[in-house]
Amino acid sequence: MPDDDALPLLTLAELRSLEARAAAALPPHTLMARAGAAAAQYLLDALSRDPDARALPVWIAAGPGNNGGDALVVAEHLHREGVAVKVCMPIAVKPDDARWALDAAKAAGVLMESDPPASFDGFGWLVDGMFGIGLTRPLDGVFATLAARMSRRAQQSGRVLALDVPSGLDSDTGAPVGGGEALRANATITFIGGKPGLITAQGRDLCGRLHVATLEVEPPAAPSVVLNATSLFRASLPPRDFATNKGTFGTLAVVGGDTGMCGAPILAARMALYAGAGKVNVAFLGEGGPPYDPPHPELMLHHVDGFALDKMDALSIGCGMGKSERAKRVLADVLKLDMPKLFDADALNLVAKDDALAGEVAARGRAGDPCVLTPHPLEAARLLATDAKAVQGDRIAAARQLSARYVAVVVLKGSGTVIASPDGRVAVNPTGNAGLATGGTGDVLGGLIGALLAQKLPQYEAALAGVYLHGLAAQTLTGRGIGPAGLTAGELAPEVRGLINRLFYPPNA
Repeated sequence: MPDDDALPLLTLAELRSLEARAAAALPPHTLMARAGAAAAQYLLDALSRDPDARALPVWIAAGPGNNGGDALVVAEHLHREGVAVKVCMPIAVKPDDARWALDAAKAAGVLMESDPPASFDGFGWLVDGMFGIGLTRPLDGVFATLAARMSRRAQQSGRVLALDVPSGLDSDTGAPVGGGEALRANATITFIGGKPGLITAQGRDLCGRLHVATLEVEPPAAPSVVLNATSLFRASLPPRDFATNKGTFGTLAVVGGDTGMCGAPILAARMALYAGAGKVNVAFLGEGGPPYDPPHPELMLHHVDGFALDKMDALSIGCGMGKSERAKRVLADVLKLDMPKLFDADALNLVAKDDALAGEVAARGRAGDPCVLTPHPLEAARLLATDAKAVQGDRIAAARQLSARYVAVVVLKGSGTVIASPDGRVAVNPTGNAGLATGGTGDVLGGLIGALLAQKLPQYEAALAGVYLHGLAAQTLTGRGIGPAGLTAGELAPEVRGLINRLFYPPNA
């Protein structure tokens, strides 16, 4: 289970500022020495648990910059601990710190070569110290070739460690630098603090298991991006006192379900029920909706015509809604209502195509009632009049742009979901897995956040909690063999209920 720690995720600009401040206060080369020592200790610990790897030499790729310097410090430490190690340095390191590390490694007797081996079969761990956060152009030449070879090794037999970030990965965005090659590691030890690009987009797949070595550097007091954690929303959840009733925990309406698409709002509503909303309604737009939900007769099903949406405590709008003129009118009507609102799926597509609706969404935010928007990358692209590739190229920037344009709390779904508030707060979510890559899971998320809004969580905290629990449910189900392959959206709801109660409402607390 993830830690209850809103870890700062440091941007390149923040890292450079921290590095400069620390370097000015410390003896020369201290940060590089600490980074190399931390990575060497990680490897020594790993080798102590793996006799097969312990019997083989460690192979280290050192690039021409400070990442290469970190790698040379690792090599020196391992060599002094009696571990066989070989360094491949295709291009000599250039920065002063890295030259210091090179001199120390040579003095210790570390074996070095400029050409990579024909095969990695004779090595235990491979260490990627080619390029870190300073890379500004795509990997090319021998470094691109090495990244591809080491990635294949990581996928086939493991034991590939990246220093700071996998070479070629943009530490701010999680996309490969310049659209080029990026190394895939089994583990990454990152220095000073976490980075957004290690958690979102391709970062989670490329970095493997993530370990943070702070190097005794204090993080900024107000980092621009943090890791989503229960500490960010725990205090906003309502107490479950004895003297409560169903009205205490709010009434939600899930609005959607055009003709032939009734399943989506039912999934959302079932999730809202399991997430603790006091009462849950479904308002169908189309014809042929079921009179009741046999597995959950607690749900109250209606046609939207004549249903008193203005009496609700919160609305979750859009799943299975369709994009008809009727749907547009319903959306325009609900935007006039004064209660928290979540827009998903077709509601987002309607907003993207209609300037008047978009203006109403932004007006709600400017009036202090921001909507919660939950787009996947293609829906986000429509809302920003761009394409999904551009959104995925910098997910945090895209979420911020959406939040600013629509004055809304934005949940940009995907690996490392980004949650952005119009007041500038941004979090990246660490939970979830490929089990969520199936139809209906987005509807479930909309119902979950909607239920939390009905329970009077502020919009940003409701989004944080919903995204966190949704992803954690997929992980815990997968841990029991129910996923990632074949996990269904409907299986998430009871798992979320269990997590809510175990994490926030333990018995006898």
